[in-house]
Amino acid sequence: MNMMTLLADAAAPQQGGFGMMIPMLLILAIFYFMMIRPQQRKEKERRKMIDELRAGAKIVFAGGLMGTIVEAKEKTFKVEICSGTTVEIDRGCVQGVVSADAR
Repeated sequence: MNMMTLLADAAAPQQGGFGMMIPMLLILAIFYFMMIRPQQRKEKERRKMIDELRAGAKIVFAGGLMGTIVEAKEKTFKVEICSGTTVEIDRGCVQGVVSADAR
């Protein structure tokens, strides 16, 4: 009986730790290239767009408000949202630039 158990164990293929690492590494690589890398690229483009904004640009806030930049400071923008109403917002709150044909 003991001999049968030993023969059954010897006949069964055993996978080492390295064999299990390959599928996990493959899954992680796919996850990186499909999810993380495109998101980093979008964020880099958004930061570049924000850095290039100057006074007179029409923008959309993250909350959906639209306005025109009156003054660009190091960390904030002064934005006119309607005539006579100016607010100061953080640069990170800018979601995008409004093109002339979108209005």
